Amino acid sequence: MSTEVNSQPPIAWRYCGSQIKMWRTDAGVGRDALAKEAGYDYEYVKSMENGRRRPTLRLLQIADQVCGAGGKLVAAQEYLKPEPFPARSQEFMAIEAEAISFSCYEPLLIPGLLQTKEYAQALIGGSCPPLDDETVNERVAARLRRADALRRKFGVMYGFLVYETALHTGVGGEPVMRQQLQHLLQVGQLRNVSIQILPFGRCGGVALNGPIVLLETEEYELYAFAEGQGTSALYVNPGKVSELSRKHDMIRMHALSVEESAEFIRGVAEGQ
Repeated sequence: MSTEVNSQPPIAWRYCGSQIKMWRTDAGVGRDALAKEAGYDYEYVKSMENGRRRPTLRLLQIADQVCGAGGKLVAAQEYLKPEPFPARSQEFMAIEAEAISFSCYEPLLIPGLLQTKEYAQALIGGSCPPLDDETVNERVAARLRRADALRRKFGVMYGFLVYETALHTGVGGEPVMRQQLQHLLQVGQLRNVSIQILPFGRCGGVALNGPIVLLETEEYELYAFAEGQGTSALYVNPGKVSELSRKHDMIRMHALSVEESAEFIRGVAEGQ
């Protein structure tokens, strides 16, 4: 089972844009007149009507008013909010929310469930291609909501393996990284959370092959999730899940203990 990024604009953009165009046409309002009233360029409004851009709340409000839609166009705003997760990750997030066991290995970045707001903001805000502010803020908020599960779901065991590289990347600058490392120490004190560091030079190539997430559901179904540049895969095939589980186990065997890892993180934080 795998997911792919849909290159088409979201259907909500296209449907809403077509509704604006229909209301405008029925009301006898020209596109240039609507653009002028909203303070937008003609081509910008055209892109929104054709579904290539997400219709803005301002355009919906102005179109609703000048076309006499009686609130019907403004109501569409609820369906135009940015997706909290990229399309390729949504299936994984749904399973994660129901998992009774969560284990992950991350070689380059602090795992999402352990990120501070500032760290997540720096990462998501630096996406390429760039995201608009509303999408960045929604995805940061969604990531923090996911992280709440660490304190809310005490019956779920969360195990994190982090390669030393992730502690030195400088995401967001020194103050953000220092705060992030202190956050790791705080979260690591939760009874249902374990954080282990894999120091440089251990576990060779396996440690450099990319992140791994292992999930177990209440029905004892096992999943493995792997992610790379612009692609990801959610596996249910027992053979593939077993392969990634064995790689995860090998990395864990070479990692520091929970106690040693806390001291290691504290040392890096003090050196920031």
